Amino acid sequence: MTEALKNYEKSIKKKHSFNFTPKFEQEIKTDLNEKVIIPIVVKTFEKLGWDLVYHDQKSAEAKRKGDWNRWTEKITVSFNYGKLKIKSSSLGNEFWDNGRNSKRVLLFIHAFYQTEKEFDKESLTKLEQEVEKSNDWDDYVIPESLPQPKNRKEPQFWIPIVGGIITALLLGYSLAYISINGRYVIGLFEIGVAFMMSFALIQLVKLSNYTLYKNLHYLLIGMVVITYVSNQYFQFRLVLTKNIYEAFSFWNFIQARFDAGLTIKSLNTGWIGLVLSWILQLLLTYFITTSRLATGLIAYQLEKVPIEVVDFACYHFIKDKTESQVRSELAKMGWTKKEDQDDVFESIGAMQGASELNRMG
Repeated sequence: MTEALKNYEKSIKKKHSFNFTPKFEQEIKTDLNEKVIIPIVVKTFEKLGWDLVYHDQKSAEAKRKGDWNRWTEKITVSFNYGKLKIKSSSLGNEFWDNGRNSKRVLLFIHAFYQTEKEFDKESLTKLEQEVEKSNDWDDYVIPESLPQPKNRKEPQFWIPIVGGIITALLLGYSLAYISINGRYVIGLFEIGVAFMMSFALIQLVKLSNYTLYKNLHYLLIGMVVITYVSNQYFQFRLVLTKNIYEAFSFWNFIQARFDAGLTIKSLNTGWIGLVLSWILQLLLTYFITTSRLATGLIAYQLEKVPIEVVDFACYHFIKDKTESQVRSELAKMGWTKKEDQDDVFESIGAMQGASELNRMG
C-alpha cells in the first residue's frame, strides 16, 4: 500500500459495529460495465495489498492480514445493475470490531475511485478485450504431448477402516492413561487428538488411494466416537488394575462418574458439566478433524494429476465440450483408462474445493 493510501486510512472516521460477526457495508454507483468492473476491483485489492481469494464475473473477495500475519477481515465486492456493494466482515471471534470494517470499506472505495481514474476509454476497451481473452483461454497453447499417468493403486477402503479403528483405539487408550495418571486439560487435548487423528487418516488415504469423501467422513465420525467411548472403557480397566473392586462393572463405573460429576478447580459442575465436557470433546474433535481431512484430501487429489493435464481438460471444458468429448481428448494424449480420466476430473473438483476452503478460512 502506498504512503498516500496509508495516510488516507488514518484519516478515516471509523463507524463501530457490534455483532456476533461484526460487519459494515456500503453501496456506490459506477458507470463501468460488468466486463471490466471486477478486473478493476481486483487491481484495487492488489493496490491495497489484500489477498484475493475468489472472483467471478460479478463479484470478488479478498482478505486483509493484520498482526501476526493473520487474516482479520474479509472484503466482498459485488456488482449489480450499475451499483457496487462493498462489505467487510470480521474473521476473528470479537463481538466489537472497533470500527475496522468501516475503515476497510471506506478505504476500498477511495482506492477504487483512484484505480478507476487510471483508465480512459481506450484503456478500458483494451482491458475488456484482455478479460474476454482470459475468460476464453485464447492464449492457451494446446501441448503436443502430456505427462503420462502414473501407475495407480486400486482404491481399497478397508485400509482406512482398519487403520482408522486402530488409530481411534490407540488415541482412546492414550487419553485414558493421561486422565488416570496425569492432568487432563479440556480443549487442549481434544485439539491434539484432532490433529493426530486427521494426520493418520490422511496418511491412510494416501496408502489406500481411497478418496471418496462421503465414506471417509462417515469413517471419521466413527473414529471420533470410538476414541471417546474407548477412552471411558480404558479408564475403567486402568482403575481396576490399581484397585480391587468386586462385582464392579463398566456400567457401575459410568454411574460413579455421573455421581462424582466434573470438578473444575474447586467448582463441582455435577453430571451436567460432565455431559457438556463430553459433548465438547466430540464436537471440537469432529470439526477440527473434518476441516483438516478436507484440506488434506484436496491436496492429495491435486498431487495425483500433473497441472498440465488439469489445464488441458479445463481448456476443453471452457470451450463447451462435453465430458465424453474431454475424455476423448485425454485419450488422444495417452490418458486412455477411465480411472485415470476420473482422477483428472477429481483434480478439477479439488481445485474448486480448494478455492471454497480458501474463501471460508
